[in-house]
Amino acid sequence: MDNVLSFRRGHTPLLISMPHPGILLTPAVEAGLVEAALERPDTDWHIPLLYDFAAGMGVGTLEACYSRYVIDLNRPEDDAPLYASATTGLYPATLFDGEPLYRAGMEPSAEERARYLEEIWRPYHQTLAAELARLKAEFGYALLFDAHSIRSSVPRLFDGLLPDFNLGTNSGASCAEALAQRLRSVCAGAADYSHVLNGRFKGGHITRHYGQPDQHIHAVQLELSQCTYMEEQLPYDYREDLAEPTQVVLRQLLQAMLDWGRERYGR
Repeated sequence: MDNVLSFRRGHTPLLISMPHPGILLTPAVEAGLVEAALERPDTDWHIPLLYDFAAGMGVGTLEACYSRYVIDLNRPEDDAPLYASATTGLYPATLFDGEPLYRAGMEPSAEERARYLEEIWRPYHQTLAAELARLKAEFGYALLFDAHSIRSSVPRLFDGLLPDFNLGTNSGASCAEALAQRLRSVCAGAADYSHVLNGRFKGGHITRHYGQPDQHIHAVQLELSQCTYMEEQLPYDYREDLAEPTQVVLRQLLQAMLDWGRERYGR
């Protein structure tokens, strides 16, 4: 498959992973989706644009181009559940609101889905693993920031309104506690925004699998409420007036990771 991912190498120990901004569909998926799903409502809209300042910081980026409706890159390949509460799987069957994703009998075949695993999921994870290994070889450590966003209200997934900044470290297992607290302090200093550490979103497969602080690879997920930078309803417009102050905090988070890494590892 063409246009599976977009990868830009940086010159710092930090890599941003963006597994869910893609909107491309395969013919088999597009043919079977219900009408509401064709609008891709569960996309992490505009995430590459929101983080476009990262290049100037020397931070690398890895961006998925296919929709999570084809295959979810933040789920393990064996589709083991990550949460005890409502969630979606490697091959999503429902929208976030719980409605069916496909018209009856129109799901892609097992053969199609096996191809998505080989040609979309594996290249993303191979690129991610190789770049983290390269960073660790060059710097002695690697930092991974898994960038996500979601509507501020999804009653099936969480009660009430989601905090603006939702940091996840797999309950402390995916990065050093000192780094997690450094990032939490950044969010606490952003008076106009709410935040939580390891709340509803503790980190998906990418954070849990690649975060190995004992091996000097530290991973953090940020689930950002979409009301902080865009319109949450169709046509999902990017809001520069909202995004600019949010980018200030995002830049501070990335800089805090870089500063912590230099202090901890001396480079």
